Amino acid sequence: MTDRDYYEILGVPRNASQDDLKRAFRTLARQYHPDVNESPDAEERFKEINEAYAVLSDPEKKTAYDQFGHAGVRGPGGMPDFTVDFPDFADIFGEVFGFGRSSRRARNTPRRGADLQYRVDLNFEEAIFGVEKEIEITRDEICSTCKGSGAEPGTSPRRCSTCGGSGEVRQVRQTILGSMVQVTTCPACNGQGETIDTPCHTCNGRGLERKNRRKVVSIPAGVDNGNQIRLAGEGQPGVNGGPNGNLYVGINVKAHKYFRRRNTDIMLDLEINMAQAALGAEVEVPTVDGPEKLRIPSGTQPGKVLRVRNKGVPHLRGNGRGDQMVVINVVTPTHLSSDQRELFEKLAESLGSEVKPQERSFLDWLKDALGG
Repeated sequence: MTDRDYYEILGVPRNASQDDLKRAFRTLARQYHPDVNESPDAEERFKEINEAYAVLSDPEKKTAYDQFGHAGVRGPGGMPDFTVDFPDFADIFGEVFGFGRSSRRARNTPRRGADLQYRVDLNFEEAIFGVEKEIEITRDEICSTCKGSGAEPGTSPRRCSTCGGSGEVRQVRQTILGSMVQVTTCPACNGQGETIDTPCHTCNGRGLERKNRRKVVSIPAGVDNGNQIRLAGEGQPGVNGGPNGNLYVGINVKAHKYFRRRNTDIMLDLEINMAQAALGAEVEVPTVDGPEKLRIPSGTQPGKVLRVRNKGVPHLRGNGRGDQMVVINVVTPTHLSSDQRELFEKLAESLGSEVKPQERSFLDWLKDALGG
């Protein structure tokens, strides 16, 4: 019992709302609860906090206290003329310290099952055009022997004798305010309210068994490294009747011998000789759809990019395809026959031997102007 002002104890103004009172009480209870605060005065402070909140959280007691002070809420002999609403305190302590009825409700709340991950490897063409892949996953499923009860067929789970089926045990502590009840998870049944005397021989009492399942996954055209395909409900089973989790299939695309990818375009490096570059030519290039004719313009320089339209990657979310981009590399011969050397000498003579520095391009001037 305290003679201090209840509003001062909770640190709230006299016009504080019930939400303000509850918020202040939770903060102080967390700070001064004897189980978490070892200070010599922690227990007395905790008693004051409980007494103050027990009065101010009750509209009738609060009105009496506001009009008459402590005399309005104390009976003969100066003792408190009220009882604590223990269920409300149990809920509040459950939220603050992790026990009470709120934790019991949380344990029995339906919860979604965990998601599963799987990686599938594709070659370049499979990623471009799409494919169906059969995969094998391992997951929990309802036990086929006990149908999820966890008990051996012919037996049944029984109500826990320790908690009486509530999943909780209560410890009563006597305080100046009366009996305080601390609620914790039942250690005998782990909060389930039931115990199994004869566990199922298949699942060992879990109610779930591990099984391998084969699934055919449709991979859409145009997927790339890091993409994921979601198979709804194919993950771990839910808890307490909650929905199953999902299965996420991650995509890994193997490198190709010739092709590489840039968004929806396919890149191909193509080597041509000096004559083809100078005179122009029509050559056959590989694409993911098969060989295609490509015209090399005369005077083609190294690094020139030629486009083969609609031979790229299908758009993953839409119509159409990208292009194939052919990057030209002009190969300079390193070994010449006598005939080839003679021809090159004649070509060199006709072209002349004068060399001159290359003039700077407009882009070079622009970079300088911008400080690049």
